[in-house]
Amino acid sequence: MISDGMAEVLRSLGRGPGDEVMRASAEVLAADGVAVALMVGNGHLAEPLWWTPGASARFEELQYTLGEGPGPEAIRTRTHVLEPDLEAVRPGRWPALVPAARRVGVHGVCCYFLGVGGIRLGVLTVLSSPDRKLTEQQHDDALALAAGLTTALLYENQPGAWPGEGEVTQERTMWASGGLHRPVVHQATGMISVQLDVSLGEALVRLRAHAYVSGRPLGEVAQDVVARKIRFSNDVNGPYPADGGKG
Repeated sequence: MISDGMAEVLRSLGRGPGDEVMRASAEVLAADGVAVALMVGNGHLAEPLWWTPGASARFEELQYTLGEGPGPEAIRTRTHVLEPDLEAVRPGRWPALVPAARRVGVHGVCCYFLGVGGIRLGVLTVLSSPDRKLTEQQHDDALALAAGLTTALLYENQPGAWPGEGEVTQERTMWASGGLHRPVVHQATGMISVQLDVSLGEALVRLRAHAYVSGRPLGEVAQDVVARKIRFSNDVNGPYPADGGKG
């Protein structure tokens, strides 16, 4: 059974905007942060769409850059991945993500898969602190929120899909305030694929690896690729500054 607070959050899903829904969800769940990432393209890349400020923003950037963590695992396995204490995660599971998460103040993560059947839509991420893990009630609320978000994603383009809400126009939905933030990553991946003559999947791995090694956000490195400031090659030295700005 869900709480009255989460019931109100669920009623707001047909109205939005998304960032306000995230803030309200974090309050009801007493969470350190709440975020939603959506699937992009045909791969396993989930792009952050909304998040609460602070720890959630930093953690989503880490998962997006590294391509590992409870969020990507939830999408890959189509299951909820609940790790309320990152200190207890077995060594080697997320070797890059766990120490980086600790450095930005993230202690516990519960990721709820958004999807139904063979459809993968994204993931809801809830952060918890060591002294304030999700209670059974809050876990039930998070499951209800994940189900509500899944329904909203499936019916976002169908007017009148929300019972009792009447016609749902684009201006009224939470999705109007969203929009995927990282098209540059997909552009850069395509350019690297051509430069290296590799698949898009391999190109994304190369891009992520360079971002991780250089200690820079994935989107920032992608912008340099698109702007032809750096170019990838199969040379063992990795990417190099583009000569004369030519790709």
